Amino acid sequence: MDTQKKIRVLVAKPGLDGHERGARVIAYGLRDLGFEVIYTGLRQKTDQIVNAAIQEDVDVVGLSILSGAHVSLTRKVIDRLHERDSGDMMVILGGVIPEKDIPELNLHQCGTYKMHSLRDAKKIADDMLSKKIGVMDNKALQLDLSKVGQ
Repeated sequence: MDTQKKIRVLVAKPGLDGHERGARVIAYGLRDLGFEVIYTGLRQKTDQIVNAAIQEDVDVVGLSILSGAHVSLTRKVIDRLHERDSGDMMVILGGVIPEKDIPELNLHQCGTYKMHSLRDAKKIADDMLSKKIGVMDNKALQLDLSKVGQ
């Protein structure tokens, strides 16, 4: 990815959830894979997240939600992005997402992807590289998870 435009990812913790370890692990993992990562910190309002995403001109918004408010918070972020003509930003949702909530979120239709572990980070990173940014050479798509956390 050195010669290509780096994908900019905003990682945010919306709502009152104060558990950030997972978000930090994903942020560090994506950084180690060559992404440019902006971490907003804890307890962000949806408007703060959207404002930061637009100001930072990110390609991807990553939401980490463990509070159980994932449906309402995700919808608010996506709605605000569309209201601000930034609905083309990919939204990644991580945290504790019950299977029963996936249809309600319409994950793949509204541009969000469920992420549970660092292994999923590679899958989503590959998808960001191939679909969001466009076709890149095969070397860019070969992400090495052995670099994560070093």
